[in-house]
Amino acid sequence: MEQEQRSLERITRTMIKYIYIAGPYTLPDKEANVLNAMKVADEVWEAGYFPYLPHLNHYWDLNFPHDYEDWLALDAEWLKQCDAMIRIEGFSEGADYEVQLAEELGIPVFYSVDELIHSDEDKVPV
Repeated sequence: MEQEQRSLERITRTMIKYIYIAGPYTLPDKEANVLNAMKVADEVWEAGYFPYLPHLNHYWDLNFPHDYEDWLALDAEWLKQCDAMIRIEGFSEGADYEVQLAEELGIPVFYSVDELIHSDEDKVPV
């Protein structure tokens, strides 16, 4: 309950709320990459933010396949709604494209949850 209260307080006082999680998906192992991205998204959630995790489209695509370009277009639309991005370490042309798009849109890109939290703390209105 106390953790929940702290998270709610943080959500109401931060400038950044919606976080896009970008990172490796295809290589070297899809399942491992999805699990790692879920771990990062959970850290973001526990820190009091609302993560968007495009890696979960993996399960959607297993049942209703779409072209890679369609997934990138869908994810780009979600990225436009986010306040910031976390880029998970590792090779990914798709995630690199998303970083480039975020930068073009003026969306800040962070490379760890801690970096996000410390940056956001500097912007909290008093």
